[in-house]
Amino acid sequence: MGTLHYGDATSAIEFDDRLLAHLQLAIVTKLRRSESFVFSWDVGRGSGSGYNSVWMSPTVPIRFTYPAGKRGPINRAWVEALLHTANSVAGLRVVDEPAASVESPAQAPE
Repeated sequence: MGTLHYGDATSAIEFDDRLLAHLQLAIVTKLRRSESFVFSWDVGRGSGSGYNSVWMSPTVPIRFTYPAGKRGPINRAWVEALLHTANSVAGLRVVDEPAASVESPAQAPE
């Protein structure tokens, strides 16, 4: 499990490494453009169920950690689908990975 650290040192959110790698590209793309947005994710039953939301802003520190030390290949269609939700009124939400060609980890949407 990878971790998204947002804001203060105590704010840590765990995601599957593959999902987090795709979220990272979508989040960084938006922040690089100086675009703030809401990011919401579902909370598992083990944590009480429901969902959480945070306001993502270029002024708030963010860090991504991956215990495995490497990310797998990136599905550009998934990053584009995540960006599509981030550009909506509801903000960034986790969506299922669509079937598409896979690219190298270094490539990101422009």
